[in-house]
This record gives sequence, C-alpha cells and structure tokens, in this order.
Amino acid sequence: MTHTADRLLTVEEAAQRLGTGVRFIRRLIQERRIRYVKLGKPVRIPGNALAAYIEERTVLTTSEARARYGKAA
Repeated sequence: MTHTADRLLTVEEAAQRLGTGVRFIRRLIQERRIRYVKLGKPVRIPGNALAAYIEERTVLTTSEARARYGKAA
C-alpha cells in the first residue's frame, strides 16, 4: 500500500464529485464499498479511492469491450 499526498475529501465533497447525496456516500462507507480514512469521528475519502470507485464501475461501450476482449463481446 502506497502513501501519497492524496487529498482527503469530506463526505460532502465526495457526494458533490459523484453528483449524489451525502446519504449514498455514507452507505458506501458503512458497507465498506469504498476506502476511507477515519480521523477520530470524522471520516474522509481519499481522492484516489473515489477515482478507483468510478473506474471500477465504468461500463465500457460495445466497441471498447470488443477491442479489450476480442470479438466475443
């Protein structure tokens, strides 16, 4: 695990970046579906964790899938 000077986002900032409500981000944290940092009571989400969450859930277009996996897609 590498430690970088990645910006830690508040729950509100993370929700704004995803275009969702704070409740959705809190649910992701509660279900441990996104990495987070606990600083006592406050919770922060590393910017790269949010980027990884988006990347993991990005659906490829048909042409991108074919290029990546061959013509079987």
